[in-house]
Amino acid sequence: MSVPTQLTHKGRPVPYIAAWSAEHVELPRLTDVSGALAIKGQRRAAGVLWTPWRWKPGVGEPHYAAVHGPRQRECMRLKLCQVCGRRTVRTDLGWPWLLEDHRGEGRWPEQEVTTHPPTCEECQPVSQIQCRPNRGRFVSVRVGDVAIDGVHGQLYRRAARPVPVGKRVLFTGDARLRWMLGNQIAATLLDVTVVDMHTQAPVSREAVRR
Repeated sequence: MSVPTQLTHKGRPVPYIAAWSAEHVELPRLTDVSGALAIKGQRRAAGVLWTPWRWKPGVGEPHYAAVHGPRQRECMRLKLCQVCGRRTVRTDLGWPWLLEDHRGEGRWPEQEVTTHPPTCEECQPVSQIQCRPNRGRFVSVRVGDVAIDGVHGQLYRRAARPVPVGKRVLFTGDARLRWMLGNQIAATLLDVTVVDMHTQAPVSREAVRR
């Protein structure tokens, strides 16, 4: 696999999974074919109908808030960094990840369900600062096992012209997947260890440095 070049825009790094304006595709008409959501001429991949995208990174303007579905899924499956697109390095504790800080919520971070792919050690400090919606609210972890068992997307209700009912995460075996237009993989993270972002040494989730 070739090493991707880190793209920038106006001097700012653009995450590998961010969509560019030239990559957006006007959504084709959705139909009902044999009791499942369908787009004419597009096959279902592993039982899921995926949102269409072009692959033109670096062309046009970056849309930081829009996730390019195919690159997100590539990062999840191959454990690539969502920021630079390079392979992450697994240690004895697992792969490097950044998670939204949900301390105090149940068993977090164990069994956390996320659509965020891994983030390598080198990119974590930059991502922590530049991610506007969650700036400063990420926790660095190492993940021992990753169950790719979910799909995030727009769920539809069966009708002559399918009706959107909201964005959801559905898991393998859910019959409603027939009526979802997926965009991202959702994964369940297992054997999770909270670490210091700068040293990658294990710490308690209460004591982690922000």
